[in-house]
Order: sequence, then structure tokens, then C-alpha cells
Amino acid sequence: MKSSDTARARSGGQILVNALEVHGVDIAFGVPGESYLAVLDALHDARERIRFIICRQEGGAAYMAEAYGKLTGRPGICFVSRGPGASNAAIGIHTARQDSSPLVLFIGQVPRGFVEREALQEMDYRRMYGQMAKWVAQIDRADRVPEYVSRAFHTAVSGRPGPVVLVLPEDMLTDTATVPDTDPYKRVAAHPGENDMQKLRAMLGQARRPFVILGGSGWTAQACADMRAFVEANDLPVGTAFRHQDLYDNRLPHFAGDLGIGINPALAERVKSADLLLAIGARLCEATTSGYTLIEAPRPKQKLMHVHAGAEVLGHVYQPDLPVLSGMPEFAQAAQKLAPMDSRPWKDWTRAARADYEEWIRPDEMPGDLYLGEVMVFLRKRLPPEAIVANGAGNFSGWIHRFFQYRGFRTELAPASGAMGYGVPAAVAAKLVHPGRPVVCVCGDGDFLMTGQELATAAQYDLRIVFFVVNNGMYGTIRMHQERNYPERVSGTELKNPDFAALAKAYGMHGEIVERTADFEPAFERCWNAKTASLIELRIDPDAITTRTTLTAIRAAALKAKK
Repeated sequence: MKSSDTARARSGGQILVNALEVHGVDIAFGVPGESYLAVLDALHDARERIRFIICRQEGGAAYMAEAYGKLTGRPGICFVSRGPGASNAAIGIHTARQDSSPLVLFIGQVPRGFVEREALQEMDYRRMYGQMAKWVAQIDRADRVPEYVSRAFHTAVSGRPGPVVLVLPEDMLTDTATVPDTDPYKRVAAHPGENDMQKLRAMLGQARRPFVILGGSGWTAQACADMRAFVEANDLPVGTAFRHQDLYDNRLPHFAGDLGIGINPALAERVKSADLLLAIGARLCEATTSGYTLIEAPRPKQKLMHVHAGAEVLGHVYQPDLPVLSGMPEFAQAAQKLAPMDSRPWKDWTRAARADYEEWIRPDEMPGDLYLGEVMVFLRKRLPPEAIVANGAGNFSGWIHRFFQYRGFRTELAPASGAMGYGVPAAVAAKLVHPGRPVVCVCGDGDFLMTGQELATAAQYDLRIVFFVVNNGMYGTIRMHQERNYPERVSGTELKNPDFAALAKAYGMHGEIVERTADFEPAFERCWNAKTASLIELRIDPDAITTRTTLTAIRAAALKAKK
């Protein structure tokens, strides 16, 4: 866009699209709606600079935008229409909030003259999204579009990143105004003080059993490298928060595992018995702390340093001994410059933590003829280090988190919010952002069918992704809890599934069905070499409910407890 363009009258839709260009937007996801046709028209003129990815449902579009924000650190952009469209998109906004991912959702709205009449699909988005987004606003004047968009981008990336919602009245988008564009947004982040770093060093000097927990958003590849330097210089054991395993190369000797659902019992005990926890970036949420049992609230037994980019997070649940308000790149840079400890009495503690992890990732047998642990071991050996692995939510993901090893920054795309249906849209976004990198997506059967229609998006844009659907014919996580609390009273958790391989073929993709471990490798190679996206349906025994136990065992224990 030429600078002289800002001196001419433009429509609100044109001003908005020009503002997106100013802030470096290259991809926008959405489902079209008549309420923002003026934006779609302006995107037509900008199509060489901004790709508008046509999605099949607003939940999928919002997930894609969230995944974009996770992968790039820049706000993912999503456009939806009013009412039903905005309601569908809420799942992506909730995920962006809990996962601290930068995202800007634009919602087409009824014309300003129709407001407060309950016009067709009208809603008040300030109330709808009020607690879910960092900021919700409606742009009523075309000449203020650059101002609002600039604030939205700054808000989405600064402090604790998160989602922003901007509402666009239909007639505002067709109004004209002569207004200059702003400059590109700049991320605002706090830095740790020298006093903070010296206190950290003093705490390490008194520790015998320290443990590092990495998590949260706002990381960069350089920040991960700086943190690795700090960990190695001080010979510290390091774990990662729930679904943040790619913040530290899992193959390295200081990595001790991930803190999340289905945690290694040895790792759980190690966190409990630590005398110093360095929580860097993680919110220390329910999933990471095993229901707030690994770390007691509000005053932990362990000494706690808590580093986070959001001031509102520090002290929110846990009272740290050393709270540090800082962005992750800023803290990691300061940490790697810190003089290493002269005395490190935790050498054996660190080695033992790694030994526990290596024992944990050896796969066990499971009921049936298809062992998911062996599948994940194959993938960790077969996939190149730069491969991106996306997954949704459900018990099936326990096999990925336990047995797969993430090798580098931004190789994991998973919802810390626990949202089902995330995997397929996230994988689509990943392949669009990184077309040269392999992308693999692992879903459960119930999980997959929540957003499986986005296979059409993968097909439309010729995205070669390998999808896995773990099929056990039920909502496995809920069934597990059901048998634990109400044994032998199955209700509402059974699923009648399609032939997933045939479904993939209907989209023009390659499809496979695997029912035995020995058949997986050749099926994978056929999919890997296919000219299109591909899908492997993995049919597992329903009794294989987690990596550690079976439905039969859970039911038997529950019945015994009731006697």
C-alpha cells in the first residue's frame, strides 16, 4: 500500500484491511458473512498480500487463528459473522485465553440503526466475550478503525498474550473516511531487575533439590536456547507444563518429563519433594499441578520463584517467594547471563530425574492388537526434528505426551485449555504457516468429528498433512470417569462412528485403516508418500483407556470400593 493511499477517502472495510497490512498480517481465517462483505471486497484487492482462508465452521476458523498465534507469536486473525458465527467462534477465543495466545477476532454486526432491537442475529459482544477476551470493543466510526486495530494488536501481544474482539457494524464498513494509518504495533514486555536475578542466585545457593518448570506463551527460539544455556550451566532438571513439551528438547539429558494429565508418578513425587521450584512462564494451572496437589495453594511447601508476563497471574493462586514480572525472552536472556553456581549439590538429583523419564517412555503392552505406545515410538524415530505434531483433547493424547519426544521450539500444537476438536484446524494452520515442514495430527474419534469438516479446508488448499484418528468407539475420558464413579452404568458415552478412511477418500485424500501394530509402519509410509493429505484410522481396543490402566481395572476397583 502506498503512503499516499492514506490521504484519500476509503471505506471502513478498506481502512481495516489496510490496517491489517500495516501490522504485518499475511493470513486471515474465516467463514464469510453478509455483515462484513465490505471487508471481503477489500481483501480481494489485497489478495496478493493477505490470504483469506475459507473455513467450514467458525470454531475451526478460530482454532486456526489461535494456532497461528501460538506458532508465530503474532496475532492470529479470524473473521466471522454475527450471532451464530460469533457463538461458534467462542471455542477458539476460550482456548486463546487459557493458552495465552495472541488473537484478534473480527465480528460483523448489524447496522448501527438496528442496534438494541434484537435484529436478526444481533448480540451484545461486550457482555458475551467480556470475561473471555482481554478487550472487546465495537468500532462505530470508520475514521477510528486504525486506532482500534492498533490497540487490538498491542493488547493481544503485550503482557500476558490473549484474544481481543472487535465488532464491525455493517454500515460502518461502507462509510468513507480520510484518515492516516498508524505505524506497526510494538510488543510491550517487562524485564527482570538485577535484584531479581541476584535473589534467584541466592535461592539456588540454598537449594539441594531444585526443579525448573517451563510453560506458557511468549517464548521465542532464542529464549528457549537461552533457557537451555541456563539449565545446562547450572545442571538443573527441567520439566514442562501441560502441553508445552516443545519448550525444551526432550532428548537432552536435563529433561525430566511433562507435568500434566497422566503424569509420571516418579515425576510427581520429585516436584512434591523439591525444595525450590523455578516456574518460568507457566500459570501453574490445574492440569500442570495435578489439581493443585503437587504444589499446595496458596502457600507452597517448596520455595517458589514464579516468572510470568502477566502481573495478574503472579499471586493469583500461589504466593511465590520471588515473583518476577517479565516477558520470557527478557527473563531467559538475563538468566543465561547469570554466573553459574559454584556449588551444585543436586547432581545426583538431576541424573535421577532423567533416569525416571527414560524409564517412563518405554512403552508397555496394552489390550488389543494395536499398541499406541509402539506407534508413538515409531513416530519419534521416523519424524524429522522440524515436524509439527498437532493434537486435540482426550485420553488418546496421553500416548503422545508420554511416548513422543518433541525436539524443538514450536513442534507441539495442543490445547492447554483441554478443548476437543483442536487438532485438525491447528494442523491446517501449521501447514499454511510452515508449508515446508511436515505436519502430523493425532485425534480421538469423538475429538475428530467436532471439527473434522475442516478436512475440506486442507483439501481446498492442497495441504499435505497426515491425520491419525484413534478410534475406540466412545468418549474415552468421560467413560473413564464414569466407570470410576458409576461402574457398569454406561450412559451417554458410546459412539457410532463412520469409516474414517472412507471419509478421507471422500475428500480426495488417501485413507488407511490399521488394526495391528505390525501394519502401522507400511500404512504410515504410504500416507507419508501420498500426493495428497492422508488419514490413518487406528482402531484400538476400548479397554485400553489410558497409558497406565484399563477400563476393566478401573471398574473392578470402583466396584470393590463400593462393597
